[in-house]
Amino acid sequence: MTHAFPKLHNAMWPGLVGKGNEPGQEPPISLERMLDLTAAAEVDGQKFEGIDYFLFLPHTDPQATDDQLRRIADLIASKGFKIGSLVAPVWPGTVGDSAMGDEQQRAKFLEAVKVACRIAKVFNEHGVREYGVIRIDSAEFGIDKWREDPAGNTKKIIETFRQAALIAKDHGERLAAEGEICWAGMHSWKYMLDVLEGVGMPDALGFQADLAHTYLYLLGYNAPEHALLKEGYTEEEFWAAYKQMTDKLRPWTIDFHVAQNDGQVHGAGSHDKTGKHCPADDPNGKLDIVKCAGYWLQDAPSRGIKHICWDGCMFPNAMLEDPQTWNTILKKMIEVREAHGWD
Repeated sequence: MTHAFPKLHNAMWPGLVGKGNEPGQEPPISLERMLDLTAAAEVDGQKFEGIDYFLFLPHTDPQATDDQLRRIADLIASKGFKIGSLVAPVWPGTVGDSAMGDEQQRAKFLEAVKVACRIAKVFNEHGVREYGVIRIDSAEFGIDKWREDPAGNTKKIIETFRQAALIAKDHGERLAAEGEICWAGMHSWKYMLDVLEGVGMPDALGFQADLAHTYLYLLGYNAPEHALLKEGYTEEEFWAAYKQMTDKLRPWTIDFHVAQNDGQVHGAGSHDKTGKHCPADDPNGKLDIVKCAGYWLQDAPSRGIKHICWDGCMFPNAMLEDPQTWNTILKKMIEVREAHGWD
């Protein structure tokens, strides 16, 4: 059975994250090439229906004019795609800066959210974007600085996120905070929940769940005090822990990434170590992707979710350029929709 929802999207940022022009780095892959690779994938007559999009160079100049943005929208639409969720350029070196930094840094973070909302408005009015959220994180790589004052730094993040949520709400947008062990103050399921509840604006700020990243939440990789599993766990222990985690975070989840993880961490370029995304058919993958997705997608329509996205962040370029990679991913995405979709 084929359901109409969720729509199946591919992320464009694997062509950028961890890439660069420094020694030892692989070069970025252009937006148009990522679009073409995505458009070429097909499984039993089904194709990707949209893309999720990173709002920074070299894919997008965050200061692009409305006309330039409309041309980008035309390009994406010409490949047969809708735009879903957008990634705000909140990090140091882009538009933004740390959400737990000083007043100037936090002002930059909020400016990045305003930039993302402006671009979203152009795409919405164009018609290429009809659903999706704006993704943020604390923009503080690693957790050493956070540990200097956990309570104080978490309070700053909450305050910054609350202001950002108000900005998004004024623009008719919602923000989704990405749960990932490399983001300070968001590096365990419990700390993430503390932030979400501290902001307390579920209509404007929710959670983005990624299968690869949230697996490391279970293991307490950067927060042993919140580990729900120990090394050598049984399958029964895994699903009990998975239910415990998803029961806490699912009510906040408004954006969802399908992914695979082999239990390791990985970093590239300036990106700190985080959950290692693996191919959908990786023999070392720890996750039953379809079954795990069901825990997050339960009651998804009630939270406004209309699409899901594959995240292959920090895949090597050779893997990204291999057409079979995308057909395998698309097949798994279709399986997720067949098992947990709706009409």
